[in-house]
Amino acid sequence: MSYLPEDLATPIPTLDNQEWWDACRRRELCFQRCTGCGDLRHPPSPACPRCHRFECEWRRSAGRGQVYSFTWVHHVYLPSLKDRVPYNVTIVTLDDAPGVRLITNIVDVTPAALTIGLAVEVAWEPTGDLVLPRFRTA
Repeated sequence: MSYLPEDLATPIPTLDNQEWWDACRRRELCFQRCTGCGDLRHPPSPACPRCHRFECEWRRSAGRGQVYSFTWVHHVYLPSLKDRVPYNVTIVTLDDAPGVRLITNIVDVTPAALTIGLAVEVAWEPTGDLVLPRFRTA
């Protein structure tokens, strides 16, 4: 079972983020790294926000990190979510991707167990044509 209902809208890959989604389909968590200043960035963008260069490479992450912040959603905003509340929306930092914060969900945790600093690891979830990086406790 998927963490959130499969009928929810999913992101549409664009020219700027197609490589991100291709890596996710391969179950690889990758982030852009500016070849000028070395900064990692997410979400993918055509230019580095720090030095404004266009050249970048993709760097693979091991997908392990910690919970940086989170919230539990209790209100049913869409009818298809009525059986899923409460669900969490979480920001994760990655051990090997300094400066990157990824918005995701922790799929195997109760409200009482989700805490800032909790160790997590990537858990891939196929959804339609995409594969989404969710996380689980490590």
